[in-house]
Amino acid sequence: MKEQIKWTDNHMPASDDHNLPLMALAEVAKARFFHSSFPQYSVTPLARLDGMASYLGLGGLFVKDESFRFGLNAFKVLGGSFAMARYIAHQMGRHVSEMTYDYLISEQCEKEFGHATFFTATDGNHGRGIAWAAHKLGQKAVVHMPKGSSQARYENIKKEGAQVTIEDVNYDDCVRMAAAEAAKTTHGVVVQDTAWEGYEEIPTWIMQGYGTMASEAADQLRQVGVNRPSHVFVQAGVGSLAGAVIGYFSNLFPNDPPKFVVVEARAADCLYRGAMAGDGNPRIVTGDLQTIMAGLACGEPNIISWDILRNHANAFVSCPDWVSARGMRMLGVPVKGDPTVISGESGAVTMGLIAALMETDEYKDLRDYLGLDRFSQVLLFSTEGNTDPMKFRKVLWDGEYPTV
Repeated sequence: MKEQIKWTDNHMPASDDHNLPLMALAEVAKARFFHSSFPQYSVTPLARLDGMASYLGLGGLFVKDESFRFGLNAFKVLGGSFAMARYIAHQMGRHVSEMTYDYLISEQCEKEFGHATFFTATDGNHGRGIAWAAHKLGQKAVVHMPKGSSQARYENIKKEGAQVTIEDVNYDDCVRMAAAEAAKTTHGVVVQDTAWEGYEEIPTWIMQGYGTMASEAADQLRQVGVNRPSHVFVQAGVGSLAGAVIGYFSNLFPNDPPKFVVVEARAADCLYRGAMAGDGNPRIVTGDLQTIMAGLACGEPNIISWDILRNHANAFVSCPDWVSARGMRMLGVPVKGDPTVISGESGAVTMGLIAALMETDEYKDLRDYLGLDRFSQVLLFSTEGNTDPMKFRKVLWDGEYPTV
């Protein structure tokens, strides 16, 4: 008997919404300007899956394919690199618009700023992004990974010149380890998208960096005649990506926002549990957080993002691993005529969910609640490509995590 998808509507009391302006269009524009200064920058593709939309009974289905981001196979570098730039600007008393790639790699920057050591915890993609950005900008990076981390992801981080370890603790404990080490290091700074009391500035900058992806997607939709998506599905670990995407689109369409669906791995569904409780307070999931969706295996929510989600998300969904595996197979072997999207375990869960909602009446209650039908224009984000080749083959070639 397969595990069921669980969901809840958002019946939490609204807060004063003071964090929504952090994802204002002007703030995201600063991040996009910074990213565009990199010689490696290009807008990642928005895959238009017309055949899949028709098959599922939707008006349109669009997948932002982050496997092309900076050659790193994942979106995470957007947040870490912008946070580094904001940190350096802040230390120097300068505006972030001055922190272009050319300036940051210049002798002048080295003379004026010097060097810092950026500490982080990661399941893979965030750490690789930090390591890559630190290497490109002449800075140092120290990366801690939780137990069970993929050897392939470890090697990818090490190749970027970072000091990297796999620890015998879970992700949230790795975050605490990175923070403690940064506090003891001269010019040490922790770069993490998990916000907690007293550590909110850098996670905010990371979220604004993620906004580049949402901004690109909005532009690309307009270019194909979709002024506003009717539904946006976005996955969540600590919730920073979800808060960034939902915050951006809420600011872009303040009077008529899309319906927003937050999607988590069953083993680490802290946001879903907070929404289920309904009192507006976040919840924490502890333990080993074992799931194939390694990038979503986070049990302690970002409190800034949580505040945005409690005010703007329509539904919170907790998905077993088979949902992600199904999404990987559907994107990797598409309907004839549609582009192929190579999506990793954390990248494909929203595809698996939309298929489960549309293909049968098993989850008709959620489909009806969201108003998904043949007029819906649905936007998904494939946040990573094939970042763990052995796991990818087991799912696509060997049929691991079957639907039935």
